Amino acid sequence: MNKSKRLFPKSKRAFRRRLPPIGSGDQIDYRNMSLISRFISEQGKILSRRVNRVTLKQQRLITIAIKQARILSLLPFLNNEKRFERSESTPRTTSLRTRKK
Repeated sequence: MNKSKRLFPKSKRAFRRRLPPIGSGDQIDYRNMSLISRFISEQGKILSRRVNRVTLKQQRLITIAIKQARILSLLPFLNNEKRFERSESTPRTTSLRTRKK
C-alpha cells in the first residue's frame, strides 16, 4: 500500500522520554528513606514495577529495602494516617423495634 493512501496516518507527535526515578548516584538501601518512600502507596503497599518504571533488578532491591525497613520499624507495615471518620449520618431510630402490648 502506498504511503500517501494510508487510511490512518501516523501521528507526528514528539515522544518525550521520562527520566528514571532512580538516579545513577542513588543507593537503594533501607536507610535511604527519601528514596524508599517514593515507591510506597498511601496505604503502605509496595508499588508495582510498571507503576514505578524501574528495572527488575531495581524493583527487587527496593522490595528488599522496604521489607528491611519495616522489620527495623523504620517504616510502618500499614499506613493508618487515613482515619475513618463518621460523617453526619441520620440517627438510628429505635421506634421501629418497640413492642406493642
